[in-house]
Amino acid sequence: MTESYVKKLSTILLDAVTDKDPLVQEQVCSALCALGDSQPEEALRAWEEYLWQHGKLAHPYRTMILRAMEVVVSNHISELDKDMARAIILLASSEMTKAKELVYDWQQAASNVLVAVGKRFIGRVMEEMLSKFQPGILPHCFVVQTLANLSVSNVFGMVPFLTSILNTMLPMLGMAKHDTMRVVFCCALQHFSESTLEYLANLDQAPDPTVRKDAFATDIFSAYHILFHNWLQSREAKLRLAVVEALGPMSHLLPSEKLEEQLPKLLPGVLALYRKHAETFHVSKSLGQILEAAVSVGSRTLEVQLDSLLAALHAQVCVPVESSSPVVMNNQKEVLRCFTVLACCLPDRLLSFLLPKLDASNERTRVGTLQVLRHIINSAAAQMEVKKPFILSSLRLPLLDTNSKVKRAVVQVISAMAHHGYLEQPGGEAMIEYIVQQCALSPETERPGPDSEDPTANSVRAVSISTLYLVSTTVDRMSDVLWPYLLEFLTPLRFTGALTPLCKSLVHLAQKRQEVGADALLIQYDDSKGTLPSPYAITTRLLAVSSNPYLGDGRGVASLRLLSVLHRDIHPLLGQRWATTIPLLLDYLDEYTEESLSQKEWEEKLLMFLRDTLTVVSDNTWTCQLSLEMCKQLPCYSETPREKNFLYKCIGTTLGATSRKEVVREHLQELLETARYQEEAEREGLAHCFGICAISHLDDTLAQLEDFVKSDVFRKSVGIFNIFKDRSENEVDKVKSALILCYGHVAAQAPRELVLAKVESDILRNVFQCFHTKVLGIKVETKDPALKLCLVQTVCMASQAICSSAQAGSFHFSQKAELVAQMMEFIRAEPPDSLRTPIRKKAMLACTYLVSLEPALEEQTQADVIHGCLHSIMAMVPVPEGEDGHQESLYLDTMHALEDLLTSLLRRNMTPQGLQIMVEHLSPWIKSPRGHERTRALGLSACLLRFFLEHLHISALVPFHNLGLLVGLFSPRCADLWSATRQEAVSCVYSLLYLQLGYEGFSRDYRDDVAERLLTLKDGLVHPDPAILLHTCHSIAQIIGKRLPPDQLISLLLTMFEGLGDPDKNCSRAATVMINSLLKERGNMLLEKVPEIVSVLRSKLQETREEYILQAAQHSVYLLASQHRTAVVSSLLGSPLPFDSHTCTLWRALAVEPSLTTQVLGLLLEKMSRDVPFKESRAFLLSCSPDRVATLLPLAATCALHEVTSAPASGPAVLELYPQLFVALLLRISCTVGVQLPRNLQAKEKRSACSALAPRNLEPCSSAVDALQTMLLRGGNEDVVQRMELEGAWELLRTSAGHEEGVARLASAMAKFAGPRLPLVMKELVNSQSSVYEIQRVTSTAFLAELLNSNVVNDLMLLESLLDNLAARQKDTCASVRRLVLRGLANIASSSPDKVRAHGPQLLTAMIGGLDDGDDRHSLVALEAMVGLARLLDLVEPRDLRPVLLHVAIRIRPFFDSEKMEFRSASIRLFGYLNKACHGDCEDVFLEQVVGGLAPLLLHLRDPQAPVAGACRFALRMCGPNLECEELAAAFQKHLQEGWSLHFGEFLNTTCKHLMHHFPDLLGRLVSTSLFYFKSSWEDIRAAAPMLTGFLVLHVEPEHRLQVDLEQLTAALQLLLKDPAPAVRMKAAETLGRLVKFA
Repeated sequence: MTESYVKKLSTILLDAVTDKDPLVQEQVCSALCALGDSQPEEALRAWEEYLWQHGKLAHPYRTMILRAMEVVVSNHISELDKDMARAIILLASSEMTKAKELVYDWQQAASNVLVAVGKRFIGRVMEEMLSKFQPGILPHCFVVQTLANLSVSNVFGMVPFLTSILNTMLPMLGMAKHDTMRVVFCCALQHFSESTLEYLANLDQAPDPTVRKDAFATDIFSAYHILFHNWLQSREAKLRLAVVEALGPMSHLLPSEKLEEQLPKLLPGVLALYRKHAETFHVSKSLGQILEAAVSVGSRTLEVQLDSLLAALHAQVCVPVESSSPVVMNNQKEVLRCFTVLACCLPDRLLSFLLPKLDASNERTRVGTLQVLRHIINSAAAQMEVKKPFILSSLRLPLLDTNSKVKRAVVQVISAMAHHGYLEQPGGEAMIEYIVQQCALSPETERPGPDSEDPTANSVRAVSISTLYLVSTTVDRMSDVLWPYLLEFLTPLRFTGALTPLCKSLVHLAQKRQEVGADALLIQYDDSKGTLPSPYAITTRLLAVSSNPYLGDGRGVASLRLLSVLHRDIHPLLGQRWATTIPLLLDYLDEYTEESLSQKEWEEKLLMFLRDTLTVVSDNTWTCQLSLEMCKQLPCYSETPREKNFLYKCIGTTLGATSRKEVVREHLQELLETARYQEEAEREGLAHCFGICAISHLDDTLAQLEDFVKSDVFRKSVGIFNIFKDRSENEVDKVKSALILCYGHVAAQAPRELVLAKVESDILRNVFQCFHTKVLGIKVETKDPALKLCLVQTVCMASQAICSSAQAGSFHFSQKAELVAQMMEFIRAEPPDSLRTPIRKKAMLACTYLVSLEPALEEQTQADVIHGCLHSIMAMVPVPEGEDGHQESLYLDTMHALEDLLTSLLRRNMTPQGLQIMVEHLSPWIKSPRGHERTRALGLSACLLRFFLEHLHISALVPFHNLGLLVGLFSPRCADLWSATRQEAVSCVYSLLYLQLGYEGFSRDYRDDVAERLLTLKDGLVHPDPAILLHTCHSIAQIIGKRLPPDQLISLLLTMFEGLGDPDKNCSRAATVMINSLLKERGNMLLEKVPEIVSVLRSKLQETREEYILQAAQHSVYLLASQHRTAVVSSLLGSPLPFDSHTCTLWRALAVEPSLTTQVLGLLLEKMSRDVPFKESRAFLLSCSPDRVATLLPLAATCALHEVTSAPASGPAVLELYPQLFVALLLRISCTVGVQLPRNLQAKEKRSACSALAPRNLEPCSSAVDALQTMLLRGGNEDVVQRMELEGAWELLRTSAGHEEGVARLASAMAKFAGPRLPLVMKELVNSQSSVYEIQRVTSTAFLAELLNSNVVNDLMLLESLLDNLAARQKDTCASVRRLVLRGLANIASSSPDKVRAHGPQLLTAMIGGLDDGDDRHSLVALEAMVGLARLLDLVEPRDLRPVLLHVAIRIRPFFDSEKMEFRSASIRLFGYLNKACHGDCEDVFLEQVVGGLAPLLLHLRDPQAPVAGACRFALRMCGPNLECEELAAAFQKHLQEGWSLHFGEFLNTTCKHLMHHFPDLLGRLVSTSLFYFKSSWEDIRAAAPMLTGFLVLHVEPEHRLQVDLEQLTAALQLLLKDPAPAVRMKAAETLGRLVKFA
């Protein structure tokens, strides 16, 4: 029986091998392997028999079976008996040789089977192979291939046969005429030779240690003769490669004398193949083996052949290597291996060949030669030891090569040299210098592409940096070579790019030396022959480059660390101090990036570090030497302006620390004479230097500047410049600019008490002498903006220095007026439409400081200053945001300077009159038609008012007489089109009100509640909506009215009336609102003029849309409706539909007064319910259902009700009629879903929609929805409207499909946000449940049902009445009503879970009745009942549930496999809740239902619908405890958590393992259930069903096999193997492989 069943399974699977899907084929093969692993003997026998019986089976399928056999044989070779082995050998041999032609995959698979069997049964395999390997007969090529593979897989078993095999094979070589056969013979000879060599190398483990190489020599030589002399000449490239692959290992077996004899022919023959083949890896590999063999026998032929060998090998090395080509890379390795062999035996000849190649013109030749040189330096170190000087001298020319690839190769050679002691030889220093030069290459911004062969300089630089650091840190012998030699590269400019790696290497080398001798100096200058940089040069260099710390891969950090290490060599006293200060600098750099670092702050920290260092040293001589070195290095930084600028500051700092005045004067003179004045950065640096120096040496600094101006050097330079007339002015101006700027920095930096005495006599006098302006009587105009800017900056710095002095108040600045005039001249000369230079800003700042000094400016001068500055900046067109960051920043700075100037002028006249003067200057700009000008003017006004308020000092109570004028000017701007202007206008009004309070005597810290409300109104001015703006303006007007003195009202109103003609319409409207508000607050005079105003506005209603006209018209209608309410409503209802905008306006006017609005709404409700909502008519005679057409009167009433309730004033009336309005509109919506407009209105609706005549939607249902929305808003239920809007519920209400859901969401929102209104609403709705319209009953039931989902029904004590009302509708003729009743009853679980127990029997009865509802053909009532039961089960009394538990379980079971996802999901989830309810008390009868549902639940985990799969997860977790198996329950809890990903195969495997361990008796039942799902319509479930069966079989004990009908199961699985889905076929094949367990 066992054998027959294994055979049957094998047959089924073998038949399935022909499946068209590759994945299924693969799975079938896996199943066959599983079958073979379980029953190897029987399976192999069945497969063998199958192949014999099915001789016509196509070879691709035979190949798969043979591969499975190979796997099983390999895994179970030790279990095979001789008979089985013989059968397999015969089968494989037959399969391999059946076809005479070559069928590679098939024959290779058969050959592999033989090789696998041969690992144990080598004798029997050889017996079979030798029977097909007869002398004189050319064998099948795979026979030879099999022998070759056997020699590799079983060396010790095969080598003893090789002698006889070779004897038989040699005659066959001559018989082989086809290249394919010859290739196989070559492969065999290669493997035979390799196996023999391995055997001989391991004789101590070999079964026959007497085997010698001589035993094979003769045969191998005979074979060699044929291969080399005959086959190698073939035109077939594949054969030539096979021959050369074989010749390599064969050469080791040739007799020594024969090898020596053949080498003169062999080597040229192999080398010739280089020209014939593109891929030369095998040629190079074989050549290497031949060379090794030749060396091992001490051949002299190599010397003769050496030149040709080297030429050929060198050509191979020079082939460009592509990183993506492993074949070429491997060839390079083999070629270099050949060079190693030659270097070990003939080093002199090799070097004589290589080194001249370094001077070749071809780049690849040079690179290849360097690669070989590096390789032999590493691999033949002993032979190269005495050649070191020769090799070093030969590298002189490559060091001059500019090619990037050559450079990189040279660096790699030098790296190899460093490891082998070459750099310690004379000439080694040149190699080190070369590495440093490559480190100094400038990094390139673009890297080469992935396919580029040529490395960039960046690549060379990276390799060099890495090499330098590795040599410094890992090669101990290089320490004495590199130190202190690397120090020589710190200061030369050409090595600047290498500073970072240099410093890192030097730090490492220095630290190693410090470990050896802690107290010794690191640098011994006595032994340096004057080439090492001095401590002053090192300090200057490292400090200068640290100013740009992130450049060059972070050279700032590297330089500071090197300084720290060299502290003792710099100066003996610096160690302790630098140990504290340098780490702080390094930490500072770590906190920032290149983008975030403030250059100014960093330079200041470095200068502080320098000052601190000079203080610690306190040695004039040392300080002077350092300053001398700094001046010496200064010209070196001409290409790096930032570093040169910083070095100037360092010089100033150093000079300031010395007490030798002659040194200071000498260095300053030198700086003035050598400075490059054409560079702006250099002028700035020079000025900073003089400023810093002046801190300690003011007199000397000023004297040196004056001496330079008077000196021949200055005059000579001017004279020289005059020769070149075109450029003389510019050149001279640059010198003057620098000198003027120097004076400015001297004034700014020098001690304040010393500056005052010299500012006019020495500083400004010389400044203007250089500037040659009219200010001091010398008239020479300049056109250079840089010179102007320097003068402005200097005046600004000098003025600021005076202002910050303690004696500024008593200082009389005689040149003040002239300086102000000069600054204003500069400002006026600037273009008013653009901002290109900071001259304007600097000049305003200078004026700001000058204004505050004595004597005061004349009034006209002040006016000119204000006027000129405003015209210079106010009209400028703003730069678009983000377009030009620099210009935007300059503009902001200039505006701040203007603010400071105006406040400085106001400070001189802090009176209402002074304030009025300022505002008068700004007034034209405040009223400008250009928005940006208004914004700037209001911003300046707000700034001035704040300043005035903050500095207000009242000595006596005086009136603020111009308050009304100012408020009237600013307040209408609260509605300006520009948001920023509006904000500033409020700030102005706010400040004015507090100014008034101040003049009334209130203290400065007093806070007025009314005035403070202005700040809260600012938010309303952010939004550009005119309605919001005007409302805010109204509130502002009320605040102004409360705080405005009576005597200011007239001037305020007059000013505001002028504002009505403002070009900005918003401001005009705001003026109107504010005027009306003020008049309403202060008097009743306008109330008498209302009729006249209304008449005028009504006459213009058709001509204009101005707000005040509309208000007048609305007021007129309100008066009319107060007297003739019914007539107005009737006439307006008679207006043509759709209502035009004017009619809508008139309707909204009826909401002005609450009592009137209530009566109007009552009338409209009556009109809306008087007529039927729609009439039915057939559009076509043959149409199946009539169309519903809306009636006109209810439609018009609905539209009118919408318009009335849309008015904010209708709120009280809406609240009074809230229940009636809500229910009427809700039912109106329900009965207009799908209702159409009359035909005549449809056409009008389309026309009005196109022309935008109608502001409202006329569609019946939409108009009712809109009306309900508006009514809720007016009733204070904005939250309800917003919630509905967010959930899309308003749109749901309008559609037939979504109406119920929309009603439910409305009820939910009402329960959440409008609970107190529900009792009356519910009362109104209950009355409508007897409606003749079915849709209205559905709507009311849906609303009431959803109310039970909220706990508000408990708070309002509505639960009982709602339950009774819904229970009464259980027998409604409409299935939708019955369904909604069940939903409502189930909702009690959410709102009142504590009340479920009390109503449990009633609720369960209703739900079970729903399950058994026979009148619902779609079972939607049953679906609702299942969902409801799932919600209620946790809450009912167990005693109420127990009697119905089994009935429910049986009733819902058919829905598990429903075609509808909702039914599957609900029934399975309910099943889970039934299990949950039974935890700890599961009766046997129900347990049967649990067991019966287990397989469907497991399989539906693969349901295509995610909700169903989620329900299965839940149900299985609930079933777990009832199965009384802790492991199974734990597995369900672990794998089936919600939201976690599920590995279905792993989970199913674990589940089946526990099931079969604890409940093996369930096997038959579970398998039978899964068989049912073999025919499921869902592919994933069909695939899961055999998976379940397979895992059950996998884990059950074999004795339980009787529970399973194997015939039925096997037949079903066999049928699944023909399923259209590949995944199903795969799982079926996998399960069939497991059924062998039952065999």
